[in-house]
Amino acid sequence: VQLQASGGGLVQAGGSLRLSCAASGSTFSRYVMGWFRQAPGKEREIVSGINKSGGSTFYADSVKGRFTISRDNVKNTVLLQMNSLKPEDTAVYYCVATTRGWGNVDYWGQGTLVTVSS
Repeated sequence: VQLQASGGGLVQAGGSLRLSCAASGSTFSRYVMGWFRQAPGKEREIVSGINKSGGSTFYADSVKGRFTISRDNVKNTVLLQMNSLKPEDTAVYYCVATTRGWGNVDYWGQGTLVTVSS
């Protein structure tokens, strides 16, 4: 499956961004979808995930209550609504698709840069 992420940019602290990931090439609903991020000088970390049906979601503690993940299995898209952004949210965000858990992701998108200024 090919994943195309978009929606990154520069925003002031407290602002919002919405990341979008468009999937093509395979049966989208087979995959658990998620977003990772990697900040400068830090390891890549899982931010949020959503199960195949969209009925169950996961959030890292650092974004809980501020980020919302959703998916549309007709449009083959997954969204990450990011509110109340903080400078520590600055990172490259990657859309991922997996059938084998977060430690063994099947497909990675190309990444989209989010920069939050203080």
